[in-house]
Amino acid sequence: MQTTFDFEKPIADLQTQIEKVLQVQEKTKVDMSATVNELQTKLEETKKDIYTNMSGWQKVQMSRHPDRPQTFDYIEMLCEEFIELHGDRTVKDDKAIIGGIASIGGQSVMVIGHQKGKNTKERQFRNFGMANPEGYRKALRLMKMAEKFNKPIVTFIDTMGAYPGLEAEERGQGEAIARNLLEMSVLKVPVICVVIGEGASGGALGIGVGDRVYMLQNTWYSVISPESCSSILYRSWDQKEKAADSLKLTAEDMLKNALIDGIIEEPIGGAHQDPTITAENLKAKILADISELSLKDADTLVNERIEKFSKMGVVVE
Repeated sequence: MQTTFDFEKPIADLQTQIEKVLQVQEKTKVDMSATVNELQTKLEETKKDIYTNMSGWQKVQMSRHPDRPQTFDYIEMLCEEFIELHGDRTVKDDKAIIGGIASIGGQSVMVIGHQKGKNTKERQFRNFGMANPEGYRKALRLMKMAEKFNKPIVTFIDTMGAYPGLEAEERGQGEAIARNLLEMSVLKVPVICVVIGEGASGGALGIGVGDRVYMLQNTWYSVISPESCSSILYRSWDQKEKAADSLKLTAEDMLKNALIDGIIEEPIGGAHQDPTITAENLKAKILADISELSLKDADTLVNERIEKFSKMGVVVE
């Protein structure tokens, strides 16, 4: 069953009208191509109007679409080869973060990303993409391995946040994320980070420090989700739309505030409408950046990365 959000209802209504006209045409054998063409034109105009003027909350909804491609989907579309690696060598293998050695366009890379799951059983298995400390420690282990063998690192960010459970805090959730921030800032190999869905709080930032940080067009990146922000400020989730606008969490807002390096286009209607096109856009950007960043020596990479993040949030009077 196809998921349709409230703001997409005008599109769904037009698609239903077109289907009904085609059914009548087939049944009566009367040529109704003029009506179909008129409705198709109106449909395309409606799509363009809706999808190019989405609010912050609507972008959040799009990032959560159940059919939206996840890390494993992009690995399958981007990589000629992929060998998954497991475990943090301390506690266990966190299924919310996956990673391994891959080949993209003949280029060997280390790919790491959040995986939410596609159905109820898989979402429970993946803990809804919310990693425990061992997930971030596994990610760091793979990053250090990539550095040792001089392989670029690509991370895919898609999480509602790090797992907030008591046991996660007892095992050092905050320390694990903070350690990743420190270590990623001084990695001596190119690091490319892409927000492919939700980018919430430290759970996203734990694998989000890179030479290049991108967002897909219909994603969000913020210190807190709109619902949580609304519950704190207004004691209710009812103001989530207002909170989403105030947080300035869309890709356009993030680029305007110089918090990311660019926006990767999606097909009209979202990445789930044509995952192949999204993957092609993503692949082109990754390979171009690896080629550019690989020309820089390790010290230059580290210094430029630190300088980039150090400038964020600085106010000049």
